[in-house]
Amino acid sequence: MDVERPLPREVKVIDSASLFRLEERAEGLGLSQRLDPTWARANVAPGGTHCLWPALWHTLSHRSDVPDHVRWELLMALCTGDCVVSWLDVVSDDFVPLPKVTSREEGMQVRQLLNQAPSVREWLLREGEGSGRL
Repeated sequence: MDVERPLPREVKVIDSASLFRLEERAEGLGLSQRLDPTWARANVAPGGTHCLWPALWHTLSHRSDVPDHVRWELLMALCTGDCVVSWLDVVSDDFVPLPKVTSREEGMQVRQLLNQAPSVREWLLREGEGSGRL
C-alpha cells in the first residue's frame, strides 16, 4: 500500500462488458480483490451500470511482474435488481480510460449507495446461497 501516492479523484462508471473484462484481467494477474468471473457473469445485470470508487493504491512488492494497482470499491447491479458491494483491483492502464461520473451530485449518490448496499457475501447469505460461493 502506498499512502504517499494520491488516489485518482474520480468515480468511474462502467457497463457489464467492461466489468467482466476487468474481473477477468484481475484474475489473470492473480490479484486478490476480485470476483469469480463465472459468478459475475451469472449474477451481474447484463445491461447494468456499475460504479468504481477509489479506495487505496496496492503494491505487490513480492511480485514485480504485477504493476501497482488501485483497489476500488465496486457497486454492482445484479439481475435480481439488487445492488451489492465488492472490491476490485484494477491496474492503471485499465482504469484511466474508463468513463467517470459527470457531476459531484452523481458521485455523492454513488457514495451513498456504496454505504447502504450489502456486500456480495451478505447478499449470498440473504439469498440462501451460503458463504462458500466466493
